[in-house]
This record gives sequence, C-alpha cells and structure tokens, in this order.
Amino acid sequence: MTAAEPLLKISGLSVVFDGFRAIDGIDLSVAEGELRFLIGPNGAGKTTLIDVVTGLTKPASGSVSFAGRELVGKREHQVVRLGVGRTFQTAVVFEELTVEENVDLAASFRMSLPALFRRRQGRSDAVAAVLERAGLMALAEQPAGILSHGQRQWLEIAMLLAQEPRLLLLDEPVAGMSREERERTGELLVEIARDRTVVVVEHDMEFVRTYASAVTVLHEGRVLTEGDMASVQADPQVQEVYLGRSRDTRAAEPAAPAEEKEKEGVA
Repeated sequence: MTAAEPLLKISGLSVVFDGFRAIDGIDLSVAEGELRFLIGPNGAGKTTLIDVVTGLTKPASGSVSFAGRELVGKREHQVVRLGVGRTFQTAVVFEELTVEENVDLAASFRMSLPALFRRRQGRSDAVAAVLERAGLMALAEQPAGILSHGQRQWLEIAMLLAQEPRLLLLDEPVAGMSREERERTGELLVEIARDRTVVVVEHDMEFVRTYASAVTVLHEGRVLTEGDMASVQADPQVQEVYLGRSRDTRAAEPAAPAEEKEKEGVA
C-alpha cells in the first residue's frame, strides 16, 4: 500500500438478506489517520457495513480492502489480527474482572505463547499507557461491573487500543451517555485519531456536528453523500432523508428482515 492509497477501501459492496438488499453497491474510502462518521436513518446499512468489514456478516459481494489486504470472506479473528477492531452498541466487558484485568486480557491477544504462560509482575507499561489514555487509571482496580454506562464504553475502547489496531470501528459509542460523558468521549476519539484511523457510526447529530470533520451519509444501503459537516447538512437529499419520506412511499416498499432491523436499532 502506497502512502496515497486509503487504509480502508470498499468497492461495489453488496449484502442481501432473504431478498432484502441491506448494502447496495457501496463505494467508500477512508484515509489513514482519519476520523470518519457514518450517519443515516435506521435501516440505512451502517451496522451491516461494519459487520461485513469485521467478518461478522457473510456472504457479501464486492471488495473490502484494508491496508491492501482483502477482508471479504475472512473470519473475525483473521480480521482482528490484520489490525481492525470494533465496539458494539452495548459494551462487552468482563464484569467480574477489574478494569486493569480487562485491558490486560485484551493486550494478551498479541502476546507470544511463552509470554502468556509467564507469571506477570505488576502492571505493564503498555496497559498503564492505555488506561491513562482512556482516562481509566483511577478506576484500574475497580471491578468492571460497577462502572457507569459511559465508563464501560471507555473500557471497551481501551480494550481495543490494547490490541494495537490500525483501524477502530465504533458503533454508536455515545448512545445513552450524559452530556459530560459525550464530551469526554468526543475528546477521546479526536485524540485517538492522532495515531489511529477511526470510523464512528452515530445517531446523535449534536455529537456529530461537534466532532466530525468528515461525514458519510448512508441511505437504503447506498452512499447518499459525503463531505464535511457543513456541506452534508446543506445537501437537499440529506434534509429530505432526515425529514422522512411520506407514509405511502414507505408502505409501498418491502420491509427489512428482522435481522437487519435489529442491527440498525429499529426492532
């Protein structure tokens, strides 16, 4: 991969669920070091797109190239080992373990087998750096089960950082957060994008307006438009999509299957 090539390049990507075209020929490129937001109405295909990139959804036609390597057809663990990490709408952490132990466990993903069997003494520099970066050092010894919703999301992001991915895919990271937690999360994402590439699926438009520099709008499985936030907001097509189509128009269209609705937060 040359310096001019995007880190993530999606070409002609399509996914069909029981006759429903969830992804319909998407072309999308994300440059290394970019903080990109994916927005769009429910059912637009945002979460499905992330699922394809990370190997959760198969089969798919088209191409997903990451650092010059094809991801379509690869399994989840293969995608992770290539340097792609993701979070889910609900944080996945080990509640019985401490915050530090969760991060340490995630960091062990890239450790050699002899290192895994070696008894660890104290907190590693790598784990300490991740805890500090995510603002969790003061909670390092606390069990993950007592964390607030926002703190759980930060812990899941910290666990991703411990795996040293080049690309982070975050699915609605600020859903359910307080204003203070959203602000802290936005600052964290901007900071992470200094040495990582970050793609964020988000519905909170106030959050997107505050922190997004590059936005891609998806609608009905296609890229509707993309650009900076000002140009996206001014686009008549985007305004029409967010204002909503008429009830008669929606009623004439086939319904998305339950699987797709659940992924997009409709069910």
